Amino acid sequence: MIRDLPRLFVLHRHADVTGRSGIGVVAVGVMFADGKAVTRWRGVTTGVHQISVWESLDEVEAIHGHDGNTEIVWLDQTDIADPVDQS
Repeated sequence: MIRDLPRLFVLHRHADVTGRSGIGVVAVGVMFADGKAVTRWRGVTTGVHQISVWESLDEVEAIHGHDGNTEIVWLDQTDIADPVDQS
């Protein structure tokens, strides 16, 4: 079913409080139906393309949110009709 598919997102940084990661889209990610997430850093300013697995997006925000300077922007469509659910 559509609701069981992973959701795509990016981490968009408005201000670089550390002076290392830059601004704009700094990472891409996916969140699974069970709430776990994976991020991959773009490495534009550092050359580091680290992949991390998280228990939840709350963890991602706690570590990389920088007090609201980084936001999660969803890239997928959530309004796609699920043919299985249309009966």
